Amino acid sequence: MSEKIAIAISGAAGRMGRRLIALGSAEGNLKIAAAWDTPSHPDFGADSGQLAGVGSNGVPIRSITDDQTPVDVIIDFSTPAATDELIAQALKRRSALVYATTGAAAEQMEALRQAAKTIPVLWSPSMSMTVNLTMLLAQTAARALADKDADVEIIEKHHRFKADAPSGTALKFGRLIAEEMGIDGAVFGREGKTGARPHNQIGYHAVRIGDNPGEHTILFGLLGETIELTVKATNRDAYAVGALRCAEFLAGKPAGEIYTMNDVLNL
Repeated sequence: MSEKIAIAISGAAGRMGRRLIALGSAEGNLKIAAAWDTPSHPDFGADSGQLAGVGSNGVPIRSITDDQTPVDVIIDFSTPAATDELIAQALKRRSALVYATTGAAAEQMEALRQAAKTIPVLWSPSMSMTVNLTMLLAQTAARALADKDADVEIIEKHHRFKADAPSGTALKFGRLIAEEMGIDGAVFGREGKTGARPHNQIGYHAVRIGDNPGEHTILFGLLGETIELTVKATNRDAYAVGALRCAEFLAGKPAGEIYTMNDVLNL
């Protein structure tokens, strides 16, 4: 591996891709070696540094299949439609992969697990360091309240452009809590005469508004008292910084099981 970790940004012309290039360019031990996006993007072919607002870096936005630049780690913030080719290219190049795209199909997640046997792969539904810490806090609360007749509701807020609901992060919160509390029911929003709330159920509520970069509130409600855990991002840099930390962590790691943000944070 080179002295600097050579990284490629998949989805480089998007909002997150641009912030990854901007912030990654300022990291002394990282090098933006490649920037990939779909040829149909209006900024395809542009200098990725200029597009990110940090000045020319000589790395144009290219197609993943046309650019053969060797890279140590790929960071993907694109769409599930690009996942199959992304995995194939990562395996072909023997590059580590930080997979930060949400909404992947079950078969794509299985393909990631298989790829992790050959190359280092890190996946997390959220690249936010504070979100992953809050997940640990939610697990702790769920464990303590497992036999205390607590109701659980999850409210998530994101920008109007987000394509999936609930967010992958909200679903991960729910899975962790359900495992601790033995809950196997879920409801996504409520409408009409729903009757009394079933106990064995987690409620998910998705809000889409403006340019909200991400907010999750986990409620544990008992009769007479409530615990709320809330984590908020004020801008997308939280996710970009987390993904860059993941790339630094993953470089040089052995293949095997999929790594998570918990490994990065040593939780």
